[in-house]
Amino acid sequence: MFKKLKILSELVVFQHTIFSSAFILIAMVVAAKGWFGWEILMLCAIALISARNFAMAFNRFCDIDIDKENPRTKYRPSVDGRISSFGILIFVIINAVLFIFISYLVNDLALKLSLPFLFILAIYSYFKRFSVLAHFILGLSLSLAPIAGVIAVLGSIPLWSICLAIGVMFWVAGFDLLYSLQDIEFDKDNGLFSIPSKYGVKATLIISRLCHIMACLFWLLFVIYSNGGIFSYLGLLSAVIMLVYEHYLVNKDFLNIPKAFFQTNGYLGFVFLIFIILDYAL
Repeated sequence: MFKKLKILSELVVFQHTIFSSAFILIAMVVAAKGWFGWEILMLCAIALISARNFAMAFNRFCDIDIDKENPRTKYRPSVDGRISSFGILIFVIINAVLFIFISYLVNDLALKLSLPFLFILAIYSYFKRFSVLAHFILGLSLSLAPIAGVIAVLGSIPLWSICLAIGVMFWVAGFDLLYSLQDIEFDKDNGLFSIPSKYGVKATLIISRLCHIMACLFWLLFVIYSNGGIFSYLGLLSAVIMLVYEHYLVNKDFLNIPKAFFQTNGYLGFVFLIFIILDYAL
């Protein structure tokens, strides 16, 4: 059982759930103006994990033919035979049902939006086959996390949460553009659509910077509309500094892309979260 769980964890890269979890918690803290309760925390944690498991497993299921040709991905469990296509499909269905059930337990709005949310999470897997907008669809998918968090606490979607979510969308699209530079030649050779393969390295770096500028602007609107205090602004400043550092790493050497992707972005959300918590605690 432990071995199977380890394989499933590798399949969905479970440790990357950190990218989404920080911003759903930010939305929940701001919506509740502090602590939101253990019940909401547990429901949102399960919803977040099941939604991400659904999205990642469905992506692996759809991309088996692509991943087996890419040297960077050919050792994924979905490709090397450690888990069958049927097994992945069952895992996808289980997580979809779990997400809908948890949404039902949260509130009516969460239940109504559960299927549209799953649809958005699923379509990303197809976009790179016909559109360079795949980077932004991935961003849109992760931007659903703060929206889900505020729905769980308030049962509504205030303006500040939309600004937070749009910021997340641009943030994710920006770092996905940098990450996809690793596959530029593979995408060209296999007819896959990505901004690097379509427009080149220089344009990709510029678009990524613009995305991160937009992310910071929308996060500024989030802080303003949510009546954030000095610590919220300090959190935003920290995010700006970390994004600048991320671009510095990539511009210096493309071998730094994994470090920029996994470390800088992993810390960014939680540093922002800590400052938001300090705003309401102090």
